[in-house]
Amino acid sequence: MTEWEAERTRLLKANAEALARTALTNVVREYPHHESHWHHEGVPIPTPKLSHPCFYGSFDWHSSVEMFWVLVRLLRHHPELVPAEEIRGVLDDHLTVEALAGEVAFFTPDEHRNTQRPYGWSALLDLTHETATWDDPDAARWSAGLRELSAVFVSRYLDWLPRATYPIRYGIHENGAFGLSRALPYADHLAAQGDPRLRQVAIETAWRWFGSDRDYPGSWEPSGADFLSPALAEAELMTHLLSASEFAGWLHGFLPGIADREPATLFTPASVSDPTDGQIAHLHGLNLHRAWCWHRLARTLPDGDARIPAILETAHAHTHASLAQTTGGAYMVEHFLAYYALLLLS
Repeated sequence: MTEWEAERTRLLKANAEALARTALTNVVREYPHHESHWHHEGVPIPTPKLSHPCFYGSFDWHSSVEMFWVLVRLLRHHPELVPAEEIRGVLDDHLTVEALAGEVAFFTPDEHRNTQRPYGWSALLDLTHETATWDDPDAARWSAGLRELSAVFVSRYLDWLPRATYPIRYGIHENGAFGLSRALPYADHLAAQGDPRLRQVAIETAWRWFGSDRDYPGSWEPSGADFLSPALAEAELMTHLLSASEFAGWLHGFLPGIADREPATLFTPASVSDPTDGQIAHLHGLNLHRAWCWHRLARTLPDGDARIPAILETAHAHTHASLAQTTGGAYMVEHFLAYYALLLLS
């Protein structure tokens, strides 16, 4: 995998500053904005910044959280590649205890118990994990407020997952496999701190939902507005739960044709006919999500596995199909795509 890793490193160095600049612009861009609201008679809908004093930008709440993750991730791991002091200033302005308390106030009422489930919940846990595990004085301050908001979503997960009889498999926000995968690092952190509840219920749910899946119909992908691959999201989740040899066997039963590049639709990057159309533009996210998943699968399989060459070839193809569209294009792409680019490259 040396050649592929070298390419990822090169692409990260070439794109890190543009990803950071995009995120810096997006997190303070209040409009255009999309959000679903409960309507109560006679109660006006507040502006985005009033509802979300921290995460009001980047078109929608979960994308704003993702852009903050981009900033924290780049600042933590690649400060030499990005405008570090500018990023710290924006994070200081937004990730305050007061602003995050406003987010807690928004999500605490029972009417919002399903809001952002599970995509936004996991994005917030992912961001919290990045700050909570970073030995940095500023990160410790940012983490203080984020932990309070994360506690709301941890509680929601603990309530919801045992009651969620069936998984949601389609390739947009409600996808259960991606949600669990992005929640697991923070769940592991909480377990290391003495609270294993989220980790236990997430792992139990992953096995209950997906553990016995076989012969997944990957040829049905993609749907027209996917930004996640249902097949590969599930396979990527299982990389967290199995050893290399165990995963090799599970993957053979789940997608038995990988060595022969079957089904062909999973090995063919999605075509984006109109990047200004918010739904069609999702497919750029799908390409980068697939590339990240294929990369994770290749890293998990035992060295010398016969499937790895086909996996790395398609990871390369999907990366180059959409990475160049991450910045500098229509806002319908730019408001979220940097997250998937950095997920892949970092």
